[in-house]
Amino acid sequence: MNNPSDKHPPTGSCAAGSCIEAAGTSDLQLMVNGVERRLRVTPNAVLLDVLRDQLGLTGTKKGCDHGQCGACTLHVNGVAINSCLSLAIMHDGDEITTVEGLERNGELHPVQEAFWEHDAYQCGYCTAGQVMSAVAILKDARIESDDASVREAMSGNICRCGAYKNIVAAIQSARKTGRAV
Repeated sequence: MNNPSDKHPPTGSCAAGSCIEAAGTSDLQLMVNGVERRLRVTPNAVLLDVLRDQLGLTGTKKGCDHGQCGACTLHVNGVAINSCLSLAIMHDGDEITTVEGLERNGELHPVQEAFWEHDAYQCGYCTAGQVMSAVAILKDARIESDDASVREAMSGNICRCGAYKNIVAAIQSARKTGRAV
């Protein structure tokens, strides 16, 4: 039986001795964690992949690749987004903050400190996305400060370890310090 993929190999792969190249590249300028970066990307390059593969910023994780788990959450111009759903070229000129960009002068961000203190990181896979979402909701005046509102605002982030109680405690603790914003 023939493999259906033999007839139509995916873009960027080689099959039966012929390579199919992705159509063209574009220049892209980003401000990533306060550093200007100039890149060449294909039109279909996903922001998450560009940050991880071209810039080596591997703190942001690839989870579901469908925008359902939140592991890839980062900030674009101060707004939390799922980077797995966003083409890099859409962000030309934008300011990107990844989990690596939260620390200042070697000091963890208050939310990062609170996650550490409250054991809200468990296996760690979802932690970067959880932290980035937490920082965003603490800056959003529309989100109430009660636990139920925090849980609802964080509902786009999945923790397979089930550390939700600790995550909410960490966010509320960071809120109380007043330094998290």
